[in-house]
Formats: sequence, structure tokens, C-alpha cells
Amino acid sequence: MSENSKIEWTDHTFNPWEGCQKVGPGCDHCYAETRNARFAGGTAVNWGPGAPRRRTSASNWELPKRWNAQAEAFMNQHGRRQRVFCASLADVFDNAVDPQWREDLFQLIAATPNLDWLLLTKRIGNVGNMLPVPFDFAKHYPNVWLGATITSQAEADRDIPKLLALDARVRFLSMEPLLGSVDLGLQCENWTNDIVMDPETGARECCKACDYTGIKNNIDWVIVGGESGHGARPMHPDCARSLRDQCAVAGVPFLFKQWGEWMPTINEGDTVKLVFPIGAPTGPAQPAFHEWPDGAGSARVGKKAAGRMLDGRAWDEAPAP
Repeated sequence: MSENSKIEWTDHTFNPWEGCQKVGPGCDHCYAETRNARFAGGTAVNWGPGAPRRRTSASNWELPKRWNAQAEAFMNQHGRRQRVFCASLADVFDNAVDPQWREDLFQLIAATPNLDWLLLTKRIGNVGNMLPVPFDFAKHYPNVWLGATITSQAEADRDIPKLLALDARVRFLSMEPLLGSVDLGLQCENWTNDIVMDPETGARECCKACDYTGIKNNIDWVIVGGESGHGARPMHPDCARSLRDQCAVAGVPFLFKQWGEWMPTINEGDTVKLVFPIGAPTGPAQPAFHEWPDGAGSARVGKKAAGRMLDGRAWDEAPAP
């Protein structure tokens, strides 16, 4: 999927500046902070309260214009518009960022109408107060996809309503690292258990007699992934499956990014089995294991070995053009 990015759900990453501050449990093992420290002699000089944010070079700011000029060739090759994930090493709506930098960014977005800009933030409550004035998503920025990072039920309850209050053309959730089960509001009390939407996954169909009060027709995309890197926490396999099934019921595109460092185990009697994706490394000979209270298990085998297959297949759904 990606052109100039290793992130599965985008084609390019663009960082207008670097630096941030931790704001929740999902930030505990921030890869961007670790990277910042690695390139700054061991100390993350652009991270934390009072730390300066570092604006990237003028040549870096020219890259989106180059991608914009290649739009027709990209469309002919891939059959869709290019996606740009903005600020993988920062947060566009960080309070500590110079407001002029954000103004410059929105001018760049307006100047590259052939690109779809994915603005993902952990500070969705700041967005309304940090947009250019006057501002109209549909009129001035139809190429902005606005996303909120959600790692837990508490964050979902707090932040999804804030996202839905903003009228971006595409609104999405990045649920990585997923740290627990999350109900997106699609639970129906009258499941039609004998109707199966997908024989492979076992996803069930709603009775259709109820009125949806959840994400249908509101959230346009859900991305789910486990944690990677040092200190990565395991993700219960059923938490990812539940979100996949909720999206199937609502007709919301679902993308499973990765298991992260930990992959699910398969219990066969007293034997714990690991099934690695075809072509993937097999991980360490003696991996660490985590047993969940319900008897499910996870094994720390590394990100590459764990892969991104969920119940035997890849999930790469995305909003239609």
C-alpha cells in the first residue's frame, strides 16, 4: 500500500515538525520519542513539558508539492488518490507548537488538493480551536481526513463525540496500541445468531429491528493494531476481533495494521501452538508467554514474526474514493 512510508495505511508520511508530550497510556512507549533521543545523543530534546518543537527543513516541506504533481500517474497506477499521514513524529494539534507553523501547514494542505491528508491526533479536543479562521472543511479542505487515537473504552467515550462534532469529509479512528476491549456503540440486544455475514470470521448480522446509535454513517474508517517496540504490551486477540465484527455490522471499513510484538497462541490440549504467517520469521526459540484471565494466550515473538494476519487473512479495507 505505502509508497514512501512503512505504515500500512498510508502512502507517504510528512512531518512538518518534530516533538510532542505524552498525554495518555497509549504514549507510554512512544516510538517517536525514542527516535528523537537516538538522533539527539540519547536525550529526547523535543519531548516533554517546555521542550522546543523542531520545524523540519524547507526541502522537506516541498515534498508534498512533488507528490501532488504526481497525482495523475499515481491514480493511473493505483486507482485511488494518494494518502499523506501528517505528523508521525509529532501532533498537529499540540499546544506547544507555534501557531504560525500550523497556519503554514494548512496553507500547504490547501495547495495540494490532489492529496488526501490524514491528520491523526491524540488531542481531538484541541482541533476546533486550532483551525484556520474562517474554516470550512467541505469548502476549503475536502482533502482532510481527521482521526483520533483511541486505545481504551475511556478514551472512546471521551474523544469519539469530539471527533463526530467536526465535519471533516472522512473521520477515522486509529486504535493502536489497543490496550483493552472497546465498544463503539454498535451492540444490539437482538443478534440474529443464525445469520452469519462472513463464514470465515463468524461475524454475525444485526437483527435490523433496532436503530443504530453508534458509529454507522459517522465514523468512516477504523484502524486497529497492537504495540511494538521496547516494553510493548500484549493485545487480547478478541479485542481486535470484536472491533472487526462491529465494523462489519456497521459497514465501516476495517484495517488491521499489526499484532505488534505479541501474537495470539493456539491451545491444543496441553500444547501451546504458534502459527506464523507464510514467509515470516519464526521468532525466538523460547518466547515469553502471557496468559489472559479467560485462558487465551499471547507470545512475544517480535513484530515481523507476529505479522498482521487476523484469523488467517489480511484486513486492508479503506474508505472508498
